[in-house]
Amino acid sequence: MDASDELRSLEATGIYRLAGSRAAFVDPVRLLGESYRRFRLVPSAYYSRSFGPSRQGGEAQAEGTAPSPDRKKRKRKRQTKARELNAVERIAEARHQEARPLLISAHNSLLDAKYLLEYLPGMIKGDECRPELETSSENNFVELGGSWRAPFYEMTICFQKPLGQDEAGTCDVQKRSSPLFNRVVRVEENGEAEGEFQGRLYVLPKGSCFMTTDFTHVRDLIPDNPNTGYNLIVIDPPWENGCVRQKEAYPTLPNRNLLYLPVQELAHPAGALVVLWITNREKLRRFVEEELLPSWGVKDPTEFYWLKVKSDGSLIGDLDLFHHRPYECLLLGYINVNREAESGSKFKVLQGSQVIMSVPGAHSRKPPLQKILSEYIPGPKPPRCIELFARELGSGWTSWGNEPLHFQDSAYFSKK
Repeated sequence: MDASDELRSLEATGIYRLAGSRAAFVDPVRLLGESYRRFRLVPSAYYSRSFGPSRQGGEAQAEGTAPSPDRKKRKRKRQTKARELNAVERIAEARHQEARPLLISAHNSLLDAKYLLEYLPGMIKGDECRPELETSSENNFVELGGSWRAPFYEMTICFQKPLGQDEAGTCDVQKRSSPLFNRVVRVEENGEAEGEFQGRLYVLPKGSCFMTTDFTHVRDLIPDNPNTGYNLIVIDPPWENGCVRQKEAYPTLPNRNLLYLPVQELAHPAGALVVLWITNREKLRRFVEEELLPSWGVKDPTEFYWLKVKSDGSLIGDLDLFHHRPYECLLLGYINVNREAESGSKFKVLQGSQVIMSVPGAHSRKPPLQKILSEYIPGPKPPRCIELFARELGSGWTSWGNEPLHFQDSAYFSKK
């Protein structure tokens, strides 16, 4: 397949396989867009970080606005405070150096894909202006779900059903109300729905299912019948993190609480692929590998990387900057799967690390993974998928957390 074929594949599927490397570039907007018929996700809304104030400030400086003398002094002072790494940091640095050749190879393969690089600026901007999301009027689901009134809050869900071939272009609009907190909410397979809650509209993709609860209700997700368990389990925990607390980006959770997630009980008996997003902190990595994954029954984890790039293909930051790497790690492993015994099965067993590249969206928003991991998912097809600590929905997915509707606000979408 030549470069033009791969570019057509990106437009059709959202995935661009980079030749000669264990890497792929993905467009989350196209991947997420497959869940919708009447709506489209606005690219400039998803890729809002590429159009935000920080970029404008950078452009102003490039045009000749020099940094203040005080800022220069602070920068020099920070540079003179270079120190030796402690024992834990040296282990983290060694891990980075081990991953570095793969990351550089992946990035070089992106820079060599000239047709893709020419395509990227238009891809992230699209043909629509970015909608204004009124953050002051957004619903704070974390606070609402923790209030005494939570069981009484309801969402009004509007479905549109075609009336038949004799009445083409017409539809029957049906509405129903559903408790929003501590209850599973399902959207029918034949089309997306619109949900109204507290004066805001939310777009709910076809065939999606979500449950808005705090950690105390997570065991309500365990299926009554094990054969309705999940084949792909994605977990993006709100790890304890000083930077997140400082920015107040989202509430964090004590890491040891994650030992009580019923991951093994959610897994399908025919096998499940578990994907865990982790930070680059070495102390956390040791906890995950030595305690967390074994407690879930996850075996032989494989490491993937999400490498973040700008619209010109450059990295969002210095690859070797110790505390702000331009990549995040994913650990992938199996439950109920014997790698050796499954060598002749219908799915492909994970072999070696890979790199997923994309232009990042909002803070903590990860690219969708089902499609790019589809060949590695065991069990029946189509797979049953669940995301824990989700912040958006997907067609055919169960999404659980205290704010799974965070990125479903209608301000991120336009009607087709």
